[in-house]
Amino acid sequence: MKIHGFLIFIVTMGLAGCHSGEHHHPHDATEDLPEKEHPDEILFTRQQAVTAGLKIQAVVPETFAQVIKTSGQIQSPQGAEIILASTADGMVAFANASIADGMAVRAGETIVTVSAGNLPGGDPATQAKIACDIALKEYQRAEALVKQQLLSVKDYEQIQSRYEMAKAAYDAQASNITPGGVKIATPISGFVRNRLVQQGEYVSVGQPLVTISQNKRLQLRADVPEKYFNTIRNIRSVHFKMPYGDTLYKLPEMNGRLLSFGKTAGLSSFCIPVTFEFDNTGDILPGSFLEIYLLSEPQEQAIAVPFSAVTEEQGLYFVYLQLDEEGYKKQPVTLGRDDGERVQVLSGLKAGDRIVTEGACQVKLAAHTAVMPEGHTHH
Repeated sequence: MKIHGFLIFIVTMGLAGCHSGEHHHPHDATEDLPEKEHPDEILFTRQQAVTAGLKIQAVVPETFAQVIKTSGQIQSPQGAEIILASTADGMVAFANASIADGMAVRAGETIVTVSAGNLPGGDPATQAKIACDIALKEYQRAEALVKQQLLSVKDYEQIQSRYEMAKAAYDAQASNITPGGVKIATPISGFVRNRLVQQGEYVSVGQPLVTISQNKRLQLRADVPEKYFNTIRNIRSVHFKMPYGDTLYKLPEMNGRLLSFGKTAGLSSFCIPVTFEFDNTGDILPGSFLEIYLLSEPQEQAIAVPFSAVTEEQGLYFVYLQLDEEGYKKQPVTLGRDDGERVQVLSGLKAGDRIVTEGACQVKLAAHTAVMPEGHTHH
């Protein structure tokens, strides 16, 4: 019994020793590892940044105008565009068989010839010349007769009137009559905006043939919804984009100005017209519909970033913050209005944040592939 008691005493002391303060726990390897300051940090090395053309910009509060985003159309000012109309009945023949919209033309250049030589009624120009020659001969005979008092003054005046009318009709076309028909020239230099008839088509006197535009000074008409009527008076400038390019045009850079804004809505729409005028840079096509950003009251201390800094995922928007030389973080943001170049950030950024403005898509791709190495710290 004594032996058994001694063994029990040893086992009891051994168990007590396992829970005493003098016995140490095995070392936990995770206790000494530093916690990551940003567990979602993205590694993008300096070499990757150079290759991707990464650009970083500090966020600075700035003045950002209130923006009304709408649509509109480019128009030619009065006097800068003319319509060539037919001066005779006949068949159309373009002077240049390959004439097309956008082709440059010079003042005095023949654009169209109208000929009725092959029509049953004959050529009106030829008929006008014959009528004028007959009226002239009759008038010359009447002059001799009235001097001999063989013709009354009343009859003489009627013959003189018929001659003057025939001569006026012929003179109106005489300078433009050619063997091929009546030529129609443009009085201004510019370009062919659009052809209104086709080669060989029959036209009558006064029918529009071709529109010629000088394309030097253009107008922009913006259609503003009625709900913005109270803010229209505050509009000062405009940015716009053409449907066939990504260039953002700015009114101050094009010697532009605000012409007028409507006082009532149009009869066929619920929009109020606002009109600007500017110099054509050479690549703006009259008649085009475009995307317009009207700039009104300035907002102070606003945070705005370039479009190139913003990425989108499933309807949510993000920018990428630079944490250190090789560390970045995806930051969700709430966006406001944009002026076609920069977009206002309502939440998610503060002054002093450093964001990626060029190469954000490359950082986004790196977020799905790169793993931050252990021991990476911020400096």
